[in-house]
Order: sequence, then structure tokens, then C-alpha cells
Amino acid sequence: MGQITLSKVVKQFGEVTVIPPLDLEINEGEFVVFVGPSGCGKSTLLRLIAGLEDTSAGSITIDGVNATDLPPAKRGLAMVFQSYALYPHMTVRKNIAFPLKMAGMSPEEQEKRVKAAAGVLNMNKLLDRRPGQLSGGQRQRVAIGRAIVREPKAFLFDEPLSNLDAALRMGMRLEITELHQRLKTTMIYVTHDQVEAMTMADKIVVLNAGRIEQAGSPLELYKNPKNIFVASFIGSPKMNFVGGQVAKYHNAATIGVRPEHVMLSTSSGPWKGTVGVAEHLGSDTFVHVNTEEAGTITARISGEVVVKHGDTVWLTPMPDKIYRFDAEGVAI
Repeated sequence: MGQITLSKVVKQFGEVTVIPPLDLEINEGEFVVFVGPSGCGKSTLLRLIAGLEDTSAGSITIDGVNATDLPPAKRGLAMVFQSYALYPHMTVRKNIAFPLKMAGMSPEEQEKRVKAAAGVLNMNKLLDRRPGQLSGGQRQRVAIGRAIVREPKAFLFDEPLSNLDAALRMGMRLEITELHQRLKTTMIYVTHDQVEAMTMADKIVVLNAGRIEQAGSPLELYKNPKNIFVASFIGSPKMNFVGGQVAKYHNAATIGVRPEHVMLSTSSGPWKGTVGVAEHLGSDTFVHVNTEEAGTITARISGEVVVKHGDTVWLTPMPDKIYRFDAEGVAI
């Protein structure tokens, strides 16, 4: 249950094509993350799968059934939105049970499913509260519970954590990942945060202007990006890119080096530079260095590094960790 196939799917708004012909296979039980910059088409693609937008061409198949023209309620999918969309006058119990009540399910079965969902999400003590009495993370849990009780073929998450602060985001990220491990249900998750993508996904789909630049496991995209766009989007801090004579020396139009693959020395190295900002994070230090040969380079150094603004340092890229790209930005 939960295998979704997109074949030559196109979406147009008037004369504007936001999703050119696109093919994608989402396997049963897979956690797939759509990631990309704002306006890349990731939310539109999710809405096409959900049936909230009509396809302009192509087909969407869910568990072998052509769902292209099916209304959202007939697709067997459950969507969790960025806004919690809870009814403020209803208790948590009634909010979670609402889709079951609308489907005509018996009160006994409603209560059984609500309690099961509350147990999965550790919300048993919250069932008699109203949304106004809950924190942001608890409200998001209620929205997820409302999706769980429907026992869908797949869950669709549209940037569900963007309204939460950093600490809550991390906690909810772990909870959703653990939920996937317990339920083994297909999940499709939209985010612009590549850290969420890297830590949660079985498969990442990197989108750019409605096109799939690359799809694969997090480590596959990290280690073997197909082009500069993917290389620049996956990894934090982002990859350093160097052109000109430095790149030509490595037989490329552009070379890329991740910050964690740049070695810093106070005595020697091929790229001499001046420290701009050193960000001390405890376990890591991000050192931003202005060099003549390679421009501004970010180095990620383990532990504390005793350098400060204005210091002269030398940088050395690890030879076996240099990425090479041609004039079109494609990996060589």
C-alpha cells in the first residue's frame, strides 16, 4: 500500500508551465522528501498528488489505480498542512475524530482510532483540551493524529514544521521520523530545509523550476551530486565553488570543495587568506577566509580553533574530495 507513480505529469497555470513533464516513482513505505528553493514547484507537486490541483497532462497512479481524475477524498491520502487547521471550539479528541465522523464511522470505532493515534503520539493526556491550551508542537501533533486515524495509503506533509521554533523543529523532526519507523506507511514531505531532508529521508528529490535535478538517498546526493545546483543545495554549510585558473588547474570549469574537506593551517598551504568571521559552535568552528586565489572559502574545523578576524591562514582542499564541474555545471 502506498506506491505512487507520476508519469509525464505537467502543471500549467494559464500560459505558465510550473511543472514540465515529470516522472517519479515513490515506493511503498518510503519516506520521500521534496526539497528545493522557494518557487521550485515542490508544494505544487505535492498538491497534484493530493488532488488539490488538477494535472494539465500526464497521469498519477496510486497502488496501481489511475487516480489522476479522482477527487482528494477518493485517493486514500492524508495531508498535514503548514497551518494546523484545527477547530478552536473542539477538543483534541473531537478534532482528531472529525474526519471519521464526516465519513459516517460509528462513535465506538471513532474512539478506538482516536485512542490508538493518541497513544502513538503520546497525547492521551491532551484529549480533553482545546487547541488554545496547546503549544505549537502539540497542535502539530493533533494535526498529525487527525491524519493517522484515517489509516491512509500515504501521508503528505507540506512544510509542517515551519511555524515552530528551532528546538521544537528538531523534536518534531525526530517524532515524525520515528512515526514513519513505527507505521511503515509511505510519507511524502515538502521542505526548503536541506537539514530536514538529509536527516529524515529515504529518498530526496531535489527540484528546480519544476524539474527533478536529482533523486536518490541523502548520502548519494551528498557524495555524488550530478550538478552544481544539487551540490550547492545539499550540505550545510554549503559547498565552496572556485572557478578561474584554480579550476583550470584541476581540469574543470568549476571545482567544489565542502567546508569539512578544507584543511586550515597557520603556516602553509596553497590558498593564503585572511580570516573574516570565525563562528564558534562548540563541536565545530566555521571559519570564513578571504583568499586571493580562490575567493571566499568556508572551512569547517572540528572543535575550537584559535583564529580571529584579520589573522593570516592557509587553506588546503583534500585532493580526493574535490568535485569537478564542466562549463554547463554538470559533474565531470
